[in-house]
Amino acid sequence: MEGRCCPLAQYGYNRDGKRGKLQIVYGLLCAADGCPVAIEVFEGSTADPMTLTSQVSKLKERFALDHVVLVGDRGMITQARITEDLSAAGLDWITALRAPAIKALRDAGALQMSLFDERDMASITSPDFPGERLIVCRNRALAAERARRREELLAATERELARIAAAVARKRQRRRGAAAIGLKVGAVLDQHKMAKHFTLDIADSRFGFARKREAIAAEAALDGIYVVRTSLPATVLDDAATVRNYKSLSLVERAFRCLKSVDLQIRPVYHWLADRVRAHVFLCMLAYYLEWHMRQRLAPMLYDDTDKDAAQAQRASVVAKAERSSAAVTKQTTGQTEDGLPVHSFRTLLADLATLTRNTLVTAIDPERSFTLSARPTALQQKALDLLGLARTQ
Repeated sequence: MEGRCCPLAQYGYNRDGKRGKLQIVYGLLCAADGCPVAIEVFEGSTADPMTLTSQVSKLKERFALDHVVLVGDRGMITQARITEDLSAAGLDWITALRAPAIKALRDAGALQMSLFDERDMASITSPDFPGERLIVCRNRALAAERARRREELLAATERELARIAAAVARKRQRRRGAAAIGLKVGAVLDQHKMAKHFTLDIADSRFGFARKREAIAAEAALDGIYVVRTSLPATVLDDAATVRNYKSLSLVERAFRCLKSVDLQIRPVYHWLADRVRAHVFLCMLAYYLEWHMRQRLAPMLYDDTDKDAAQAQRASVVAKAERSSAAVTKQTTGQTEDGLPVHSFRTLLADLATLTRNTLVTAIDPERSFTLSARPTALQQKALDLLGLARTQ
């Protein structure tokens, strides 16, 4: 937010790291395919889980839906929201467990690593989550990447700590004082976020460190493992479909990215009156609603994958990385559509369409009478107009 006079503008948790800025919070409700349905603006100090209550009211009262399944991330659909809002309203939900809860499942024996010897996904139950299904998944590619990343950070931290240890141990101009040494060590650990993996020995004239190998091994054992949690029985939605629905959160994330920075740029907000701020946000949602439908129709001309079924069939597992269909790969590598036209992004296609003009002209013979002349669209522009169902105006 710009300015300080809007009653909705408050200080709160800033997801973009812009400290010292007043902000607003808005909750966007999307359908399963990512199409925006509703939006609401809250004060900037509102926590994400607290925005869920109003969305539940929308679903039950305004839209009069018989069966609703809310899909949200771990920060949105918390245990408190499940107990106070979703269960009370009779709504089903799909979310996931946080890392401490996953570790507790393993320590209690409900989650056994042997489940993944021959498969990447399994359904389990736990007395800690009565009446719920827990679908445990292991992404082997993600596990390998996290292991590589952790080792790089551990090695980088050790190099920096070794320099500090050498400065403390050298004979001339030694670094002394536990406080001064601790400040240097703390800066290194804060930079690489590896404090939990090292034991430290700091004194006025001594500094030593070592890896916590057991703790590192315990964390590594859970690399690539996540647990999807749902109130839906298997008779309503099988495990694979449940996981796919949880992963569809990326469609909502795409909507947020488009609203915040890609095309529409909901910020900065210069309005001060609360009603005008809400109107500004609502107009941005309507603009994205239009963009979403345009993307669906223009998909054959964009880099978007139009053959989702073929792409899904190429995946070795539902938890594996999403693949692009052969048609999408061909379109991307050749830069041409099936009918030989150049492939565009949504933004560049709009820029091309923006060159279409409609001119108001007069002639020297009759300067008092004007007429309109529209530019003739190119083959690319005509294809886009046809897909959008728009007729050329004369």
